[in-house]
Amino acid sequence: MDAFYASVELLRHPQLRGLPVAIGGRGDPTRRGVVTTASYEARAFGVRSGMALRRAAELCPQCLFLPVDFEEYRRLSRRFKAAVAAIAPMMEDRGIDEVYMDLSALPQATEPLARALKAAVRDATGLTCSIAVAPNKLLAKIGSDLDKPDGLTLLSAADIPLRIWPLPVRRINGIGPKAEARLEALGLRTIGELAAAPRHWLVEHMGRSYGAWLHEAAHGRDDRPVVTHSEPKSRSRETTFEHDLHPRHDRAALRAALEQLCERLSRDLTARGYAGRTVGVKLRFEDFSIVTRDVTLAAPVNDAHAILRAVRGCLARTALPRRLRLLGVRVANLSPLPPGQPASPPPQDTLPLFGPAE
Repeated sequence: MDAFYASVELLRHPQLRGLPVAIGGRGDPTRRGVVTTASYEARAFGVRSGMALRRAAELCPQCLFLPVDFEEYRRLSRRFKAAVAAIAPMMEDRGIDEVYMDLSALPQATEPLARALKAAVRDATGLTCSIAVAPNKLLAKIGSDLDKPDGLTLLSAADIPLRIWPLPVRRINGIGPKAEARLEALGLRTIGELAAAPRHWLVEHMGRSYGAWLHEAAHGRDDRPVVTHSEPKSRSRETTFEHDLHPRHDRAALRAALEQLCERLSRDLTARGYAGRTVGVKLRFEDFSIVTRDVTLAAPVNDAHAILRAVRGCLARTALPRRLRLLGVRVANLSPLPPGQPASPPPQDTLPLFGPAE
């Protein structure tokens, strides 16, 4: 989907079309928060997902900020996926705004089929999407960004030298900032330069498994199937505080935030019929350093009290030397519960939370 959250908001606020718009937090750049997505007009000023709202306002003073509305985004996400599945049922869900489709069993020619998919999505949502038809998932992922917005890209193996190799290595899904920096240090900036590097040399410098994968990816080779169903691995909730909170002096506010996160996470798990054995906490301090702790329990839990108890155990063995900027809670190692069977919470405890009681 094209700039999905921003596009959804522009459906509701058509008077903002053509203007730089960013979605994030409460829509107030004077308050703490990050950009979730931005319109293409805002991206032209350098506004990007994950950027602080204040920084976005500095880069683009005329940018208009709107708060996130995840309920509406999820509603339109369900509609776009239903429209796709009605035409191409071999579909892999990759999040709120992206899917892979296996078209190999469908009798239609690929370009008319892709156009039919785009029309179905537009009819169902009023939004545009960009589609790439390619021999595999790796090339389809890269290709879907080549002609945005409202793009339709057809890629074959013969197109790799001309369309893929000139791109920066970061465009390969699986090469993050750290790997990009390591490759740049080796003199490899484009996918073509990566493709020209000998396999054994990449293995030597980037590791046996990752180096071999880099060699295959740079040549556009990928044998991963479209997976139509997979069990979730984890669920999480987190919150960024308006002001950094002190572990001791702001203990009441931190306790309330932690309890709310556990309640929300419990509702997420219960609604989906899952429980998990591994419970973790994420802390981001005022200096942006991050600490995570987790514990694996004897039995799966999804009750808010049980999650809170496990998180308290994690915090009891965590140093809290600075003010906290962000707090997050995660339940992993998930398994589905039989219908109607709740996960049983362990007994309540009295573990200290964010420092000893005064």
